[in-house]
Amino acid sequence: MNKPLGVLVGIVVIAGALNTAGAWYTGTKIEGELKTSIEEANKELASQLQGSATHGTLELVSIETHLYSSTAHYRLKIQDDASGTDPEPVELLFVDHIEHGPLPWSRIKTFKWAPVMAVSNYALEKTPFTEKWFAATKDQAPLKGQVTLSYGRSVDGEMDLLPFDVTLEDKTSISFSGLNLNAQSDDGAQHLKAKGYMDFLKLHAVPADSAPVSVELSGLTLASDLTKSAYGFYLGQNVLELSEGQLTSGLAQSVLKVKNFEYTGSASAKDRLMSGRLTYTLGDVTLNDKPVGSAEMVMSASSLDIPAMQSLVQIYQNKFQPQADGTLPKVQLTPAEDTQVQADVSTLLAANPKLALEKLSIKTTNGESQLNIAASLAKPASFDQQPLDVLKQALTSLDAKLQLSKPMIADLASVQAQLAGQTDPKEIAQIANMTSELAGVMAVQTGLATVEGSNILASLNYAAGMVNFNGEKMSLEDFINLMGTRFGGVAPQ
Repeated sequence: MNKPLGVLVGIVVIAGALNTAGAWYTGTKIEGELKTSIEEANKELASQLQGSATHGTLELVSIETHLYSSTAHYRLKIQDDASGTDPEPVELLFVDHIEHGPLPWSRIKTFKWAPVMAVSNYALEKTPFTEKWFAATKDQAPLKGQVTLSYGRSVDGEMDLLPFDVTLEDKTSISFSGLNLNAQSDDGAQHLKAKGYMDFLKLHAVPADSAPVSVELSGLTLASDLTKSAYGFYLGQNVLELSEGQLTSGLAQSVLKVKNFEYTGSASAKDRLMSGRLTYTLGDVTLNDKPVGSAEMVMSASSLDIPAMQSLVQIYQNKFQPQADGTLPKVQLTPAEDTQVQADVSTLLAANPKLALEKLSIKTTNGESQLNIAASLAKPASFDQQPLDVLKQALTSLDAKLQLSKPMIADLASVQAQLAGQTDPKEIAQIANMTSELAGVMAVQTGLATVEGSNILASLNYAAGMVNFNGEKMSLEDFINLMGTRFGGVAPQ
């Protein structure tokens, strides 16, 4: 044997020996790692589902460990309390083929030679509950994925929902392109990034007592970049984008299309105060290929005291969480809980939070309407005052402006008439015109707004106990009495 070849063989032998030793070491650790990961997953699952009617737990059913690999079986139980009295939990079974590190074969063959602790290859198993799903994917596991665990306990994972095309017994058909989701996190999942994509989902149903309904979604992208806060929940940015959505319904099978829908949510914190912003955008809406318009909504909040909010949410979940029938239970707070609520509200207001509907805009072919609202809050000197005095001190300022376009109202009324089955163009035009004119007349008669040209206008400004309503100045007491008179209510004392 020549020297270079001997050196190469020596390197391969040493590498193989190290890999065997590493695999043996990983095999002795894998069960403990799995149990730890499952405990963490259940804590996170309970935290994320807290306050909802859904509960879930993950458990390790069995594990078989070998030198280079292990096989684990998991059970995921999901229960929805809103589905009735003592509902049966849904059980999903998974099988996991785990390759031991430091050099799992699946990574070597893809030229990923950095050492890792393990590579998990999991898949949904067939059960009576999932057998129809398996049949739709031609007996392939409809949900599967791979997770790579590094020695630093960072995680790099991928999940796939397989495509399928199926027609059910009730003539409902579903066509699904599949969905891919990639995610990465560091040790303890302090930082989390995820991105997913779905090409299309099509659903066609034929109800027995109404016209067929079709829903189509195309080009769905999901993305998150999050960091766990000191208070146990994630802050950062979430984005959802949909290239096109389509609804076909009614006897005339009207086609309503939405293009370029986008949702963006962001949240951040400084010390114990949180700020957040939500944006919704509809780029283009059409009805039967005729333009309807576009819309945008932006909401924001700042200086929200996190511990106080968490405490209030906890009390709500424990005492006032809607029951399975959707109704709120009739409960009474204990003296301790009542004291806690007052303390939490006081703490929230002491941070001087600000809430705003920064923009609500609806634009159609012939007009555009906008609404803006901004409010600033503060802690009152005492809650043991008359409600009006508490309100004066708690609400430090309020600004609201409304510009409602009558042509826009007519455009939307025309769309509503068509969706209701109206097909006569003259009848549709008459309905649209009557609706827009009626809105203007009602605004003037109630004194809630004025009409200037083709716009219905309203404004409200409040500060230091004084209200400016559509240019008319008055005290807060007079404004409340005015609203009570116009709407037939009783003004607070």
